[in-house]
Amino acid sequence: MAKKKKAGAATAAISLLTKQGIDFQVLEYEHEDGNTNFGVEAAQKLGRDPEQVYKTLMINHDKDYAVAIVPVDGKLNLKNAAAALGWKSAKLANPAVAQKRTGYVVGGISPLGQKVAHPTLLDEGAQLFDTVLVSGGKRGCDVELAPTDLLTLTSGQYADIALAG
Repeated sequence: MAKKKKAGAATAAISLLTKQGIDFQVLEYEHEDGNTNFGVEAAQKLGRDPEQVYKTLMINHDKDYAVAIVPVDGKLNLKNAAAALGWKSAKLANPAVAQKRTGYVVGGISPLGQKVAHPTLLDEGAQLFDTVLVSGGKRGCDVELAPTDLLTLTSGQYADIALAG
């Protein structure tokens, strides 16, 4: 995969990938205002299998926060995510808190280049693909990279955290 850049300011995610010398590709599409199903929109507009396109969710337990990355057409299994983190339970974090902690807007939250580092879980289904797509740090922008590189950059781990949509 060749590194591909478009005009405009690089996001923190793209800057991190470039700085670390990771093999990646930037994929941009026109985000439709009012569409809040960001991940499915990305898969459709980029012509990709929704099982290969991942969404980034922030979860929390008490005052602990973590990032869970699951296919856009699936749902997060909160019980499994909590267990993988050694938590009793987990819930989706408040979107405003997620935006503040990551530095990204909802619909453009990337697991890469976040303001605060968080424990990160990537659904084990990502191992089926040579590359996966995650948000590039803004709506209408995904980055494609190897799941192993994603885990390396986030100090993440694979976990069985997705439920079929």
